[in-house]
Amino acid sequence: MVPKYVIVYFDVRGRCEAMRMLIADQGVDWKEEVVTFDTWTKGDLKKEAVFGQLPAFKDGDFTLYQSNAILRHLARNHGLYGKTPVEAAQIDMINDGVEDFRLKYIRLIYQNYENGKEDYTKALYNELGHFERILSKNNKGKGFLVGDQISFADYNLVDLLRNHQVLAPDCLSGSPLLSAYVTRISSRPKLQAFLSSDAHKNRPINGNGKQ
Repeated sequence: MVPKYVIVYFDVRGRCEAMRMLIADQGVDWKEEVVTFDTWTKGDLKKEAVFGQLPAFKDGDFTLYQSNAILRHLARNHGLYGKTPVEAAQIDMINDGVEDFRLKYIRLIYQNYENGKEDYTKALYNELGHFERILSKNNKGKGFLVGDQISFADYNLVDLLRNHQVLAPDCLSGSPLLSAYVTRISSRPKLQAFLSSDAHKNRPINGNGKQ
C-alpha cells in the first residue's frame, strides 16, 4: 500500500524532523521525496512552492507548505491538538514560542556559528527557562506541555531540544524538568524506534554541516 503521507524536503532533519517524529509515534508510514540541491537550483520546485520554500507535504491529493501549518494539519488528523479550545490555544501559544526559539537557533547555525556560538549557549539558560516554567505548571512537569496527552508542540520542542543537546551537551543541566521531559518523550516506544533508526541517525541535522 502506498503511504498516504509524503514529505518533500532536502536530505536533512531541519524543519521536518518534528513532523517525522509525530508521524512515527502515531504508527503511520510515510514516504520521503528527497530533493537535491541541484534539483532545487533548477527552479521548477521553487516555482511550485506557495512561498518558494520547502518542505512540502502531501496528504493524498492535498499538498501543503510551511512546516508549522503541516504540524497543525497532522495534529488535527491524529488528535494531537488538545481536548478543548482553551488547550488548543495554549498549544498554539507554546508552539509559537518554540518557533521563536528555532529561528534564533537557525540564525546561529546559518549566519553566525563560529562567532556567535559562545554567546548563544550562555543565553540558553534564560531561553530554556520559559519552557521549564511552562512544564512546571502542568502536572508538576511530569507529563506534557498542555493537558494530559501529547500534542504537536511536544514533538516540535523535543526535536529542537535534542538539537541543542548536540550543540551544547550540558544545556539542560539547569533545567531538570526539561531534561526528564526530553528523555520521557523520546522513550515512547514507536518514537524511540524511529530515533534509533538509521533513517534518523544518518540524516544531518542541518544543511551546512554545522552539527
